[in-house]
Amino acid sequence: MIVERATHSWAYSEDIPGSRCGPEDGPWPRPYQVLEEQELWRELRVLARPQSRPLSSGKYKADSVNFQPSPTTKTQDRYVVTELNVHGRLWTFTGVFDGHLGDTTVEHVAHHLPIIVRDFLKNADPSINNGNYSTKAISDLFVQAIKSFDKAIAQDVLDLFGGSIETLEQYSDSQIRQTINDQHLGGANWRKVRLCMYGTTALVALVDPDHKDLWVANLGDCSAIMVSPGSTAKDWNVEVLTSNQNGDNDAEVERIQAAHPGEPECVIDRRVLGALAPTRCFGDIPFKQPPTFTRRILYNLFPGFHNTSPWEEFLVRNLTPPYISAEPEIVHRKLDDGLSAEAMASPTAPSSPSTNNPHIISSWAYSMSLVHPTECVADAEPWSKRDNMALRLLRRAVGGEDRYGVSKVLTLDMDEAWIDDTSIVVMTI
Repeated sequence: MIVERATHSWAYSEDIPGSRCGPEDGPWPRPYQVLEEQELWRELRVLARPQSRPLSSGKYKADSVNFQPSPTTKTQDRYVVTELNVHGRLWTFTGVFDGHLGDTTVEHVAHHLPIIVRDFLKNADPSINNGNYSTKAISDLFVQAIKSFDKAIAQDVLDLFGGSIETLEQYSDSQIRQTINDQHLGGANWRKVRLCMYGTTALVALVDPDHKDLWVANLGDCSAIMVSPGSTAKDWNVEVLTSNQNGDNDAEVERIQAAHPGEPECVIDRRVLGALAPTRCFGDIPFKQPPTFTRRILYNLFPGFHNTSPWEEFLVRNLTPPYISAEPEIVHRKLDDGLSAEAMASPTAPSSPSTNNPHIISSWAYSMSLVHPTECVADAEPWSKRDNMALRLLRRAVGGEDRYGVSKVLTLDMDEAWIDDTSIVVMTI
């Protein structure tokens, strides 16, 4: 008698992590391919593109992934792992960025924010180069760098028209179109305007050259998690350092409502102006400038909005901007000589795998403690214990040891993305 192993099975919407995949995406059940263990790891590596980078001359390292299993969907997440040279000393800079509406602004932020932070550090009091700084001073510098960078996104466009919304009325629509649609001249103005159409959350960590201090800056709903050894080998301390800055956070909803008294529609169904879930972001200029900015500038961009009616639905509620903030939440922690790991996961919205579940994090930390944390794992076999730390955390988040559950996430037969983009950076510090 010959027994054949089934290579395909069937999944229902409730079998897929998160809420992006629902009953309306039927017909259900849908087929998926059941992968063997080695096939599963191989597919996960191909989709998540794990990277590993040594930091501080190899004393520390950062592992990272950017994951979207849908072959027809381009991920709008980005991550950064780099070192900032400030007067000859290296500050560690890592970040994850969850773009929305498009990838133009998230690309811009991921590329330029490390440069902006480096320049702010270079121009700060020279005493910081010797480790002589107050932690509050670095926190304030972090805030200033982020806010000034975000402010420039809209200001660079307004400067094309006299520098303010008020001077914009001096220009006709024809003059505006001629100015911003300069693709035939290289497209410098066109690219500036495009940055205003999209947005991105940001979760950024900064570690000083002596590895004494950690600062985390948060805009939006990604999560920074610090993991440190507990009293026993299997006991790990898991601390979520950040709060979600979106409509699910009552404090954020109340903050916006307090800033816009008499505007009951400033938050509708826990979305800003009834449209946007994150309450703090880079970009998203239609929520930060008066409607005139969107209607006079963004509507005149080619190619731009094919249908302006969805934008008009929330622009009519835009009475006293800004409604979205670029003021980051800053968290500081002292670092000791013991091993700790900071895991930054994007995003943590309900539609994404649960990368910030304490049980998942602690069990993952224990499994990784069996491997020397500074050992290079770039060439490890994809199913071995020595693999990329971020990749192994992703595996646990999308199903762990449940081979069928992970197979559903990786191979579900759908035409559109069935889970949200997910980026993870794990840094030993």
